[in-house]
Amino acid sequence: MNRTEKQQIIESLKGELALEGGAVILADFKGLTVANAEEVRREFRAAECSYRVVKNTLLERAVRGTDLEPLASLLEGPTAIAYHRTDPVAPAKAAVKCSKEHKQFEIKGGFFEELLDAVNVDALSKMPSKDELRSKLLATMLAAPQNLLRLMLAAPQRMLLVLESRKRQLEEG
Repeated sequence: MNRTEKQQIIESLKGELALEGGAVILADFKGLTVANAEEVRREFRAAECSYRVVKNTLLERAVRGTDLEPLASLLEGPTAIAYHRTDPVAPAKAAVKCSKEHKQFEIKGGFFEELLDAVNVDALSKMPSKDELRSKLLATMLAAPQNLLRLMLAAPQRMLLVLESRKRQLEEG
C-alpha cells in the first residue's frame, strides 16, 4: 500500500468517524475463523453499524486531533472497529452479542462522549436504543390525551347506564 492509498484511508476514516451522537467500539478478533468473522460482520450489518478491520497506525492517525484521540491508547494487536454515527447503543449491543457468541472476539473498549473500557461498553449495550426511547416518549405523550378522553366519555356513559337501568325497573314493575 503506497502513501497515497494510506492517506485516502486516513481521510475516509476521519470522515466516517465524525460522530453525531454515535459511538465507536474497538475489538480484538484474533483467532476468529473466517466463518465466525463473517457472522460477526453480519451481526453488525443487521444492527446497521459499520464494521471494518483497520491498521492501528492508520486509525491512530485518523483520530489524532479529534475527540476520538483517547482511542489511540487501545490500539494494540489486531483491531476491528465498529461504529454508528448517530446511535451509541447499536454498536455496543452488537459487539457484546458477538463477544458472547465468539470467545475470540474480545471488546477492547470504545468511545461515547469519553473513553470506555469493556465494562462500560457492556453497560452501554444495556441502555435502550434511540428508537426505543422515542417510542416510550411518544407513548407518554399520547397517554395524557387518551386518559382525558376516557374521563370525558366516562360520565355520560355512566349516566346512560343509570338511565337504562331505571328504564328496565319501570318496565318490569
